[in-house]
Amino acid sequence: MEHYYQPEIECASQEQIRQWQSQRLVQTVHRVYENVPYYREKMKAKGVEPGDIKSAEDLRFLPFLTKDDLRDAYPYGLMAAPLSDCVRIQSTSGTTGRRVVAFYTQHDLDLWEDCCARAIMAAGGTKEDVVHVCYGYGLFTGGPGLNGGSHRVGSLTLPMSSGNTDRQIQFMCDLGSTILCCTPSYAAYLAETICERGLRDQIKLKAGIFGAEAWSEEMRQDIQDKLGIKAYDIYGLTEISGPGVSFECSEQTGMHINEDHFIAEIIDPNTGEVLPEGSKGELVFTSITKEAFPLLRYRTRDICVLTRKPCSCGRTHVKMSKPMGRSDDMLIVKGVNVFPSQIETVLLNKGYPANYQIVVSRENNSDRLEVLVEMTPEMFSDSVSLINQKERELIEALKSMLGIYAAVKLVAPKSIARSEGKAVRIIDNRKLY
Repeated sequence: MEHYYQPEIECASQEQIRQWQSQRLVQTVHRVYENVPYYREKMKAKGVEPGDIKSAEDLRFLPFLTKDDLRDAYPYGLMAAPLSDCVRIQSTSGTTGRRVVAFYTQHDLDLWEDCCARAIMAAGGTKEDVVHVCYGYGLFTGGPGLNGGSHRVGSLTLPMSSGNTDRQIQFMCDLGSTILCCTPSYAAYLAETICERGLRDQIKLKAGIFGAEAWSEEMRQDIQDKLGIKAYDIYGLTEISGPGVSFECSEQTGMHINEDHFIAEIIDPNTGEVLPEGSKGELVFTSITKEAFPLLRYRTRDICVLTRKPCSCGRTHVKMSKPMGRSDDMLIVKGVNVFPSQIETVLLNKGYPANYQIVVSRENNSDRLEVLVEMTPEMFSDSVSLINQKERELIEALKSMLGIYAAVKLVAPKSIARSEGKAVRIIDNRKLY
């Protein structure tokens, strides 16, 4: 049975959404309390009983979960269903520490694929499309999620996985791929390569669904211009399910959260206080339909804003902004919060490629911030004096954006390693001391 396209759900009233959330939250809290000793002890420590949670308004009384909790409870300590009922394990990438595993029943997989199908349909996908999936497969959720969502829609699916760029482009041309699913950094690399080879007229792409890493509006526009597509954002976490927790519609002004499956909150990352709509803070998710691995008040560490402003697409589910950084891995340089997206915005506005690296080191007990920026082939032929002038211009632009000095070094085209997965943007050598 197809669940993903139900206008009565995606366009439901706020009252109806809240009723669903309240009913499902109460059921989930009781099930977690009964079946997850780890979380039951956290609730007891906060003086909360299942009976105290009567509606979604009572969510704030529950304790938070963090990635540290998932590591402490590894591997089975947060499971709310018997292992015999589970059919899949996925894992985080491990880019911010020890890997975390998540479990899925068949019901969980069905609902996850429905969420990804909604994202594909919001990007204009139909059963007539060819969905080219070059997210990684295996333990990473990107490939399996969009693959399953594409099947749900009934699209012809190319499970390319990541890597082998020559084959990616050949199949894209030969098989007429119309929707591209991958990380934005890999999309930028594909776009760059396609344009260099003069193949733009041979591709039939109309849309891209890009996620798994931060990217700026400037990077979106660059990809759209080079590939002639509309680029849609998608958001998710392995801990919550994977991609499809939220997704962009044609308005491209934020990602609709699938509120029939997840309750979102924004909190002050320092105090844990729930903030009103429109406030910038840390995003917190509660799973209300998962069977195997339902997390209550999971702190994502992503900084964003929620809004219920009416959307032209007709969907009524709350929107989350593109994450503006993270509360735990943002760079703090000389006491200033620095987000890579700020640096990327400056570079793309100045006409530089999307390949760059941020290097932070410590010299004479002081932080040093350096940005390595690839030149275009045209810039590479400039004189040394002109290159030095461009570096000075970037230094001034970055200082205006960040409020602190950042050294800039323009490097040869393609000298920064391309990524087929998550781009390695930051090298923080201070951690080595």
